[in-house]
Amino acid sequence: MAPPSSPPRPPSPPPPPGTLHVRCAGCEVILAVGPGMLEFVCPGCNMAQCLPAELRPPDVAPSRPPPPTLPPPEIRRLAGVDRTKVQLPCFNCKSILNVPFGLAKFRCPQCDSVLTMDFSKFNRKEITGASSEGPRGGGGGGGMPPLSFSGMPPDGDFSQVKTEEEINEVAIDVEREEDEGGPAGETFTDYRPPKLNLGEPHPDPIVETSCLSAVQPPEPTYDIQIMPQLERSKALSCLQIETIVYACQRHQQHMPNGQRAGFFVGDGAGVGKGRTIAGLIWENWQHGRHRALWISVGSDLKYDARRDLDDVGATCVEVHALNKLPYSKLDSKAVGIKSGVVFVTYSSLIASSDRGRSRLQQLVQWCGTDFDGLVVFDECHKAKNLVAESGSQPTRTGYAVLELQDKMPDSRVVYCSATGASEPRNMAYMVRLGLWGAGSSFEVFKEFLGALEKGGVGALELVAMEMKARGMYLCRTLSYKGAEFEVVEAPLDERMTAIYKRAAEFWAELRLELLSASEYFADDKANNSQLWRLYWASHQRFFRHICMSAKVPTTVRLAKDALSQEKCVVIGLQSTGEARTEEAVNKYGNELDDFVSGPRELLLKFVEDYYPLPPKPEPVPVEEEKTSENQKKRPPPAHDVSFKGRVRKVAKWQDSCNDESGSDDYAPSESEKESSESDDEFQICQVCNAEDEKILLLHCSCCGKQVHPKCLIPPWTGSMDDDWACHSCRDKTDEYFKAREKYVAEVSERFESAIERKRKILDLIRSLDLPNNPLDDLIDQLGGPENVAEITGRRGMLVRAQGGKGVIYQSRNSKDVTMEMINMHEKTLFMSGKKFIAIISEAGSAGVSLQADRRALNQRRRVHITLELPWSADRAIQQFGRTHRSNQTSAPQYRLLFTNLGGERRFASIVAKRLESLGALTQGDRRAGPSMREYNYDSTYGKKALTALYRGIMGTEPLKVDPPGCSSDDKASKADFLAKARAALVSVGIIRDTGNGKEKENGKLPGRIVDSDMHDVARFLNRLLGLPPDIQNRLFEFFMSNLDVVLQKARNDGQLDSGIVDIKANKIEMQGSPKTVYEDSLSGASTVLFSFILDRGVAWEAAKEILETQKANGAGSKNDGFYESIREWMGKRHVMLAYEGSTPGHFKIIRPNVGEAVREMPLAELKGKYRKASSVDKVAKCWQEDFDTSSKLCMHGLKCKIGSYCTIGKRLQEVYILGGLILPLWRNIEKTLNKQARASHRRIRVVRLETTGEESRRIVGLQIPNGAVDSVLEGLTWDHIDEDFD
Repeated sequence: MAPPSSPPRPPSPPPPPGTLHVRCAGCEVILAVGPGMLEFVCPGCNMAQCLPAELRPPDVAPSRPPPPTLPPPEIRRLAGVDRTKVQLPCFNCKSILNVPFGLAKFRCPQCDSVLTMDFSKFNRKEITGASSEGPRGGGGGGGMPPLSFSGMPPDGDFSQVKTEEEINEVAIDVEREEDEGGPAGETFTDYRPPKLNLGEPHPDPIVETSCLSAVQPPEPTYDIQIMPQLERSKALSCLQIETIVYACQRHQQHMPNGQRAGFFVGDGAGVGKGRTIAGLIWENWQHGRHRALWISVGSDLKYDARRDLDDVGATCVEVHALNKLPYSKLDSKAVGIKSGVVFVTYSSLIASSDRGRSRLQQLVQWCGTDFDGLVVFDECHKAKNLVAESGSQPTRTGYAVLELQDKMPDSRVVYCSATGASEPRNMAYMVRLGLWGAGSSFEVFKEFLGALEKGGVGALELVAMEMKARGMYLCRTLSYKGAEFEVVEAPLDERMTAIYKRAAEFWAELRLELLSASEYFADDKANNSQLWRLYWASHQRFFRHICMSAKVPTTVRLAKDALSQEKCVVIGLQSTGEARTEEAVNKYGNELDDFVSGPRELLLKFVEDYYPLPPKPEPVPVEEEKTSENQKKRPPPAHDVSFKGRVRKVAKWQDSCNDESGSDDYAPSESEKESSESDDEFQICQVCNAEDEKILLLHCSCCGKQVHPKCLIPPWTGSMDDDWACHSCRDKTDEYFKAREKYVAEVSERFESAIERKRKILDLIRSLDLPNNPLDDLIDQLGGPENVAEITGRRGMLVRAQGGKGVIYQSRNSKDVTMEMINMHEKTLFMSGKKFIAIISEAGSAGVSLQADRRALNQRRRVHITLELPWSADRAIQQFGRTHRSNQTSAPQYRLLFTNLGGERRFASIVAKRLESLGALTQGDRRAGPSMREYNYDSTYGKKALTALYRGIMGTEPLKVDPPGCSSDDKASKADFLAKARAALVSVGIIRDTGNGKEKENGKLPGRIVDSDMHDVARFLNRLLGLPPDIQNRLFEFFMSNLDVVLQKARNDGQLDSGIVDIKANKIEMQGSPKTVYEDSLSGASTVLFSFILDRGVAWEAAKEILETQKANGAGSKNDGFYESIREWMGKRHVMLAYEGSTPGHFKIIRPNVGEAVREMPLAELKGKYRKASSVDKVAKCWQEDFDTSSKLCMHGLKCKIGSYCTIGKRLQEVYILGGLILPLWRNIEKTLNKQARASHRRIRVVRLETTGEESRRIVGLQIPNGAVDSVLEGLTWDHIDEDFD
């Protein structure tokens, strides 16, 4: 029986007149759009859309009544749709694309397919007549214009493509300029505590980065107990008192996981962190907390701790050096430490006794697990490698610091370092800051690290500002006003160039020799892998020494120039070459002909220790030794014991097994022992099988055969010796020895040949002209130890012998000065003016003050020369801090030396990358450190540039730029460069598996580059060092050209990570009161939404005055003046003012609507898009029109599809900034921004602006696109509600 049919549905009412049928851009369902509707939401997929311009009805006269409309669903502005474009599906991946009108060919950003638009089918008639089948359904009506695949033109020329609407190129340029932000403001601002008025001003000028200064700390609520004493002694400045107040206030809070909150002191060198720590200890002492831990880098700093405590009045607080104490309980009767400060070094923290008791356990026992006293991690950057980079292991120090905090959850932790977070991963041990874990947006540190790395430098800058806003962080530094940073190029002279070229050739030859020699160890992959790790490590160290030596002449010249100007010199380096020097002294004695060459000794040691050799053959035994050799081959006696013996043994075994006692121990009787001893007295002849006494049988010493002498053929008539061998064994043994002698002879010949090759290589190394140890060479050229104070970690040195012939090795210390005090003695000689040159290394200069101290006799200005740049940014900052400290008469001059070798930029690249993130993370501004951003090649953009370089050289992709010294028309020069580049990359092991070097059948070039090397910029720059200077510099220049292309593309696409962007305008006013959208329950800090109105325009009179001033100063060029666009848009031309900037050939641009642009326009681009205005009156009229019109309209005019949300080229612009706390809401904000249509709106964009007027206010935060404000606020509201509900 059929089921009952449902009642018929009533017919749908006919659509009103003028209704359009449009296919949804998302689900492709045909929608009926009522007349007059320009925006709508698909009821099926909820995708917001708008009618294309072609389908919009003409303007209706005012007298005409509005047509009726269908009641649409609630319209919500959803992200992902750009209303200036048409939404079309990709034919391949089906992604909905925002395609600009008139764009005929483009690539899908999802699947990278090349697509074309057929405009002949894109018209009103076909769209309104669309059926439900659609273009891919094979039916009639094609609601959407078809997208098809096609090959891109080989030259990328789309000039022949006809479009219905021209794109406003000037508007695109303005959009890019707006994305880059305004001109950068000042990096530092003078600092004074904003919310405290306690104590005296600091004795030296103190500054704070402009970003951090835009953030206010919480209101101080803590009442400091030692303030009456400080008012009398004036031992602490207002800055140091502010740190104590906020640290103690922070220690009153507990994090959601139950642990007490910690504080981070990030003050720079010379601000007085040591005395601040002493003040914190003394403050806690007043509250009855009489035990404290002070953990620092060196045991000598214990005396500085004692001095600082005395200065603040804490003379009753004892300081105990842990490394001088036994491993027993500290509060026991034997040790007797009941209170005070236990001073611990990081090396002591991970130490343990022979019995297994650790210092960490000792400290936890003394403090107790419920300890609520102070734990200070001074110079906490020593624990930074808790989360190591790939390929390395976490340090024990990081684990110990983390464990100490876990064992004492209620302790008052203070992190103290100027470089405590040179990278985000180095913050892993700072668990008491609460940036990750319970109550935060990140459950574990890994998520926190991933978010910061994804957010770029802008996200790092937010972290520092947020930590200050939540009252957990302060960072001030000595003013760098007066300090000079200069990068000095030290070009290689002719001799050094020849040395470098020959050394590079030698290393390439050595690599081939090692490849050949290592064939002997083809089966030993471990040894082979270790060989090449050591090879490349020695390779890098060798050329680093060469680069240092190449800079010695420039260093000597700079030092002598400084001395002639009544200045003194501090030369910084990292390696002293002591190990190579000691090896040479041990080999050659204390008296040498000349200083030791570090590169030569390094090469000699590598070849001597690691040159692959075949196994050394054993010597062939002489004739009298062959019998003993036969004995070694004798098998154990065995198989042919007599029957009687076998029977007796079986009987014994059966007796033991049938023992009823069940005992596992078997003790044979005396008779059984005798029987056992007589088992082998009778043996069987293996020829006649007759049993006879053992003494009557011959026993072969080789095979063990036993026979009667008469049974042999011929019978044996000789003596029956133990070394007898049967006839067959004797023949085989003779053959064996002959074969062995032949084999040993061959192996010996190979071994001797390898030894001879190794000897020749060693002789060749000794004959190379290589430079001396830079440290010894510098001291000698600058006047010897009598004039140079050496503050390093080495024990001995080579000095020029009397008469100038030869050098002598001697200890650095003398009878009057011990080795432990030699560096302090040398420092005293320098500070007292007895020596005006000091050479420092990291090992010897930790904590040393070498500034032009007002209390010292030597108050000459310091010239700090970095002969060897440290490997990391925090070490660089620490070295720079040796000569820039408080109470100095003058700021130092820094001279950073680099050779003109492209490969040495590798070392600058490492430090530049860390300095950039260090300035961003610890000081809230990437520009806070020395400016080395131009040397940061190991970045995302550097990796893309390197990949393009490799693919271009290997021929898998066309070259993005012409190689250096080649033109686009000269194919021969390009081919020559590429051939040399491939050969160079083969010689340094980048290109592998080249085979015979001939082209393969498929036309590809021989060899390959492994995937891990394709984006390894560090390895590329390392290997560049091993190339001759010419090809090295050309390859590096080629890399830089590719990097410029990548950066320009990222800039054009709005993807360039520029950190904090300054928003500049002639007038910036805040609109209304800020709106609080989130509040942190722990610190009381909040997230606030600000709204600003910007007036960016430049009036005509102001523009004329700028040009006249430029001409009056004589800085102008013939191309300066007013320009108008060559092309017209909407019946008009755009005008602007252009004048040459600081870079020749590049022009500053000022537009009437947006003012001055950050980017300077090259002359070629200027003349390609604009022409010089012929009539000033005409320009004045156009200028005024643009100035007036841009107050309400964007550059797209009245037909702009975004309407009021579009801000491109608007003179009056509304800007929304989310300030205050960002990290707690990071995930929500990121999720909302990722839905935006424009790429520049999807990334985290940190901006900074300062309001104009009498009461200026500086604001730093996230810029929220105007069209996304509602979505962001909605998300924040729900996030806040969820937290309250939980």
